[in-house]
Amino acid sequence: MSKKNKINKRPESHEELKGFDIQIDEFGQVITNISQDKLNSFLDKNVIDKKMDADQVSKRLAEDESE
Repeated sequence: MSKKNKINKRPESHEELKGFDIQIDEFGQVITNISQDKLNSFLDKNVIDKKMDADQVSKRLAEDESE
C-alpha cells in the first residue's frame, strides 16, 4: 500500500483573519498570532450567539450598524 502524502495547505478563512495561526502547546495553552481581544471582537461582529434571544440579537445588530 502506498502512503498518503500530507498536504500542508492553509484552510480558507475570512479576509480579516488572513495569516491567523493557532496552536496548542504541550501544556494545553492556546498560542495564537492575533491578540485575544481582536479575535473576540471579530467573533462578536460575525457570529450570532445561539443563547441570545431575538431582542438581544436585533439590538446588537443595530449597534454594529451604527458604528
